[in-house]
Amino acid sequence: MATFPNIAPDYGASKKAQPNVRSIQFGSGYSQRATFGINQDPKEWTLSWQNRNAADTNAIEDFLEDRGGVESFSWSPPDETNTYKWVCQDWTKTMPYPNLFDIAATFIQVFET
Repeated sequence: MATFPNIAPDYGASKKAQPNVRSIQFGSGYSQRATFGINQDPKEWTLSWQNRNAADTNAIEDFLEDRGGVESFSWSPPDETNTYKWVCQDWTKTMPYPNLFDIAATFIQVFET
């Protein structure tokens, strides 16, 4: 399995958690909730690398293109020391200044063997 290049994202990265929860609504306003599945809380990271040189942004973009949004890769989130599996199906590269580039990407945690 490939490992994401060791190029730290900018501060301001955001992590989204949305546990898989099933709920049922009974009469009189009573409801009951339960988690669903063994991996019920996948994370999603919104990341950016701003004003980076071509070498860094090309390394990131080439890595993501090689995975094609399908193949998972290893990556450690900024607030963790553990490595998890992720896919990236959405990224954008822009050139705000001459010879400087921005990349924005969304990493979605996957659970596979």
